[in-house]
Amino acid sequence: MNESTSYQLSAISSIDGRYRTIVASLAEHFSEYGLIRKRITVECEYLLALSEAGVIRALSKEEKVILQQLPHISLEEAAIVKKIEKEGYEGIPATNHDVKAVEYFIKKRLAATSLKDIAEWTHFALTSEDINSASYGMALRASLQSVIFPALSEIQAALGALAKEHAGTPMLARTHGQSASPTTFGKEMRVFETRLARQLEQLHSRSILVKFGGATGNYNAHVAAMPDVDWREFSRKFVVRLNVGYKIPLELNEFTTQIEPHDTYAELFDNLRRIDTILLDLSQDVWRYISDGWLTQKTKEGEVGSSAMPHKVNPIDFENAEGNLGLANALFNHFSNKLPVSRLQRDLSDSTVERTFGSAFAHSLIAYASFARGLEKLSVNEEAVRSDLTAHPEVLAEAIQTILRREGVEVPYEKLKELTRGREVTLEDFAKFIDGLALASTVKKQLKALRPENYIGLAKEIAEDR
Repeated sequence: MNESTSYQLSAISSIDGRYRTIVASLAEHFSEYGLIRKRITVECEYLLALSEAGVIRALSKEEKVILQQLPHISLEEAAIVKKIEKEGYEGIPATNHDVKAVEYFIKKRLAATSLKDIAEWTHFALTSEDINSASYGMALRASLQSVIFPALSEIQAALGALAKEHAGTPMLARTHGQSASPTTFGKEMRVFETRLARQLEQLHSRSILVKFGGATGNYNAHVAAMPDVDWREFSRKFVVRLNVGYKIPLELNEFTTQIEPHDTYAELFDNLRRIDTILLDLSQDVWRYISDGWLTQKTKEGEVGSSAMPHKVNPIDFENAEGNLGLANALFNHFSNKLPVSRLQRDLSDSTVERTFGSAFAHSLIAYASFARGLEKLSVNEEAVRSDLTAHPEVLAEAIQTILRREGVEVPYEKLKELTRGREVTLEDFAKFIDGLALASTVKKQLKALRPENYIGLAKEIAEDR
């Protein structure tokens, strides 16, 4: 057994076990290793910015490269950071503080280079939240752009393709679970595609606020040590430099306590929660369509649908998606409710919550992968869809009573209610009813030409309208 298999089998969480290969792309952003690298990046960029602002000496081209390369540490080097935190390392006592361990690691590295004279400027006048705020902001925007957006774009494209392919495929609608005015399968897919598109547009336009103002957000230590520096302007420019190569910007929040209030986190997580809720809604609809035989699933050689019933082809992809979307939303909801709340100028209850960002993103990503896989297997059983639609001619009652209103017939709604409510009716019943009305022959002909399959209004046009 190889090490990877052993790890997956012994992992407590399904994220790191059963689904590890699906969510591995998130590890770069949300793992402890990824967080350490981002913290080192922020600290090193800070030293570069201090030099460029003239706060510390000018750096040579080679020295700048040292700082730019320092964040690219190996797993073994990241383990040294953790050792400094938990046990101590080569004369450095245990910090029991993760950010301080990063600071000491950087200082130790710089001490072996020509930058040893500026090593003590590492973390100058900062607090851990300055580093964490920027680091988590970097993790969130990078995971969105490199992992989440591509996965959701694939789903949106698949829904758009279904909408166009089946724009004119008539289908029985159900409201309150009862037969209702017909629609088309494509139009129903377009509804979900446009809902998803709207939320994605909002997500793409977001920014993430970070802080960089020292212990309680007032630049106290900065000003005490170097009162002639415009630290607010310095921080504005510093945050901007972290945006190179990214579409979702980090922006400086100039009004903070010791922590950034996390309101933009909540906005982002609420946005993701709405996206996941839309896909959960569609997962349940597709499940029902499969149950009714309106959608069929491609079978896979060797795959088993039930340990007891050989015939079954279960909608497992959509069930898996539904379950993982619910888990993700439970976390996103907790993030939005918890993170904007902190006692006075700060408490540490946000720290452990932030460490679970990756879990929420992972459950979402597992769901997106399952959903996309499920969509690839689907085919519309047009014969079954049409059969169920034509078996419900009562849906024409709306059309008939509306035309009768146009023709000035008295109480047409009530007449159709008496004819159809709680009863099984046929096209012949409608024809007999129409013949008994005092209407022009052309109107009677129009009414008798109505069929459930052609009573779809503008559904086809709506489905194609993108």
